[in-house]
Amino acid sequence: MEEKIDTAQKITVKNRAMIRINRLRKVYKLEDESVVALHGVSAEIQRGEICCIFGTSGSGKSTLLNHLAGMEKPTSGEIFMGKTDITKLREADMVSFRRKHIGFIFQAYNLLPGLTALENVALPMVFQGYPKKERNKRAEDLLKRVGLEKRIHHYPSQMSGGQQQRVGIARAFVTDPKVVFADEPTGNLDTKTTAQIMEMITEMARQNNQTIVLVTHDPHMASYADRIITLIDGKIVKDEQKKK
Repeated sequence: MEEKIDTAQKITVKNRAMIRINRLRKVYKLEDESVVALHGVSAEIQRGEICCIFGTSGSGKSTLLNHLAGMEKPTSGEIFMGKTDITKLREADMVSFRRKHIGFIFQAYNLLPGLTALENVALPMVFQGYPKKERNKRAEDLLKRVGLEKRIHHYPSQMSGGQQQRVGIARAFVTDPKVVFADEPTGNLDTKTTAQIMEMITEMARQNNQTIVLVTHDPHMASYADRIITLIDGKIVKDEQKKK
């Protein structure tokens, strides 16, 4: 009988490495052809680090993100988040693990149109069983923190793109996750709003020593990271640490 993994207890890290990627390889089968999307990628992402996975379309960055978030299983290799090798988790355990330890910020916002800003932000806490009063208080506090105190009861259709992304940021941080994945989070926004959003994400992460994995093709967005890992054709070709 397969042993059930206690996902709630395995994120603890004793050293600074929050994510360890070991010889990650992904091969897609397309009819009679095999396409290698990741070529034995290895890297470590530290606790509290803002790390950018940078590359053009087709570089493998989205494939790598999907694997780090447990959305796809690799052909071979390991991904440790804390002490847990997430490549070994069953789907139900991975869902539970994501809810407890991971936040997401999406390019397309991914807000539910029938819910208010408050309800969208509070939603991840519903799945964790928080009482309504507590989750609404936490969601309201975060919406005020991202400057949306006047939009708390507004629906996504009543907000601008920048405002919707602020709701997305609040939602990503509401459960106090260890890791937040940001997938082209400002791809639909203008330059001024992009700067505001990126400053907001980095500030919130630094205040709580949270790890950010930012995926982008935009050099300006990448400049907000402590470290930039560049992918080309599924291989890491450069790993740069920003000088402090």
